[in-house]
Amino acid sequence: MKILYFAHFREKANVAEEEVELPDGISDVNSLIDWLESRSDGYADAFADRDHIRVAVNQEHVDFDTLVKMGDEVAFFPPMTGG
Repeated sequence: MKILYFAHFREKANVAEEEVELPDGISDVNSLIDWLESRSDGYADAFADRDHIRVAVNQEHVDFDTLVKMGDEVAFFPPMTGG
């Protein structure tokens, strides 16, 4: 799975993108975030406030209960504002 990090997610996790092998039990965005948070303090800090996380799977905005699988591209970014 390819994971992309934007804005503060990139800064806190100290990575812009990575390829990961999903451990058993990762089936949706929520469980993916849980696993990412467990990887380091930087990831935990990046994902601490789920109300301020937006996610896209395969370039489509989705909810946290959306299923994910190997081969997907998942992107994390903050809420957008208009201007």
